[in-house]
Amino acid sequence: MSEIPGDLKFLKSHEWARVEDSGQVTVGISDHAQGLLGDLVYVELPNVGDSVTAGNACAVVESVKAASDVYSPVSGKVLAVNAALADKPETINEDAYGEGWLFVVQPDDADQLAELLSPDDYAELLDEEGH
Repeated sequence: MSEIPGDLKFLKSHEWARVEDSGQVTVGISDHAQGLLGDLVYVELPNVGDSVTAGNACAVVESVKAASDVYSPVSGKVLAVNAALADKPETINEDAYGEGWLFVVQPDDADQLAELLSPDDYAELLDEEGH
């Protein structure tokens, strides 16, 4: 398994959130999740300006095996999406924590980030699931 970056927070559904210096939150799916899904062939992202709600599906990643909803870790407004994924969804497979980011949210309530899993808690969750 790849290293889990220490600056991320996680949802139990395998999304990650990185709080940027600006307070904005970049969101993606974990390296573990992309590994389970296999080769990604399609990504459906929210639109810039959309409002997203913590815990609600707001994007879809699709592989040859399955389609999977992506849940937002925080409520807020979508400021940016990774449009490059439309032509190259496999970027998520290659660099889940870097170039494979999905979207950026301006959170309504930064306190929601405190409810997410730390990298250690996420690693423990993966161990419990037998991964």
